[in-house]
Amino acid sequence: MVHQLDGTQNEWGWCKQKLGANAILAVCKAVKNIPLYKEFMILPVGASSFKEAMKTGCEVYHHLKAVIKKKHGQDATNVGDEGGFAPNIQENKEGLELLKTAIDKAGYTGKVVIGMDVAASEFYGKDKTYDLNFKEENNNGSQKISGDQLKDLYKSFVSEYPIVSIEDPFDQDDWETYAKLAAEIGAKVQIMGDDLLVTNPKRVAKAIDVNQIGSVTESIEAAKMSKQAGWGVMTSHCSGETEDTFIADLAVGLSTGQIKTGAPCRSERLAKYNQLLRIEEELGSDTIYAGASFRVAVEPY
Repeated sequence: MVHQLDGTQNEWGWCKQKLGANAILAVCKAVKNIPLYKEFMILPVGASSFKEAMKTGCEVYHHLKAVIKKKHGQDATNVGDEGGFAPNIQENKEGLELLKTAIDKAGYTGKVVIGMDVAASEFYGKDKTYDLNFKEENNNGSQKISGDQLKDLYKSFVSEYPIVSIEDPFDQDDWETYAKLAAEIGAKVQIMGDDLLVTNPKRVAKAIDVNQIGSVTESIEAAKMSKQAGWGVMTSHCSGETEDTFIADLAVGLSTGQIKTGAPCRSERLAKYNQLLRIEEELGSDTIYAGASFRVAVEPY
């Protein structure tokens, strides 16, 4: 069964379709991730260790709760599926402003920066436009924009806010606009292809030349290919996933430099945080926290 699962060549495979995350983990510790939500994230790059980074993240998180409560009321501090706040903001800049304010109040301006997970495939239409008003049924299409217009919108955000990472800024098959954005701001901002690459070695190969599906074997292959191309690699969690801490071990074992986890209040996230703390304590002085160098790929192997 393990051999069959690792040998799957198509994007899903029978086992990946029929088994849930916990069942697959029990078989071979494979992880599948399908991003479903639009997110704003913080990166505590000014920390000197994971322990300090976790402390920083928690402090900003609680300041953010107070900022949201003051502006939107108590009900707005309820958390979403991934443990993050989900206030009824009306446009993207409002979310960025809330984060900027929380970071400042926590005393970490310059030490904590911002990342975005746009999941743009969710609002990409058959007419090859991006509908910024996609949540409203039967809308008049007045907020549909082209890939180039969306690209310029991201660039305006980057010019106003300390954004260092944008995940899934375009549709998973919009290769051309991905390439344009990477060429224009890629030196300053990490452009992440989660939906674009889906831990699929074939799509990674295509991206080098121009919904996570990887088993452990496929993930290692994709990580090696990415590093050989000079890319950074991020190990990402899945909403509502198992509490098994394997993803933390995998991230350290692959020396990915990054691990994307949710807000520090759900049990599965706490388990991973705790495992990373244990690993850092065990490694001692051999531990390297990437910090501001999170985009720098380790030596290929």
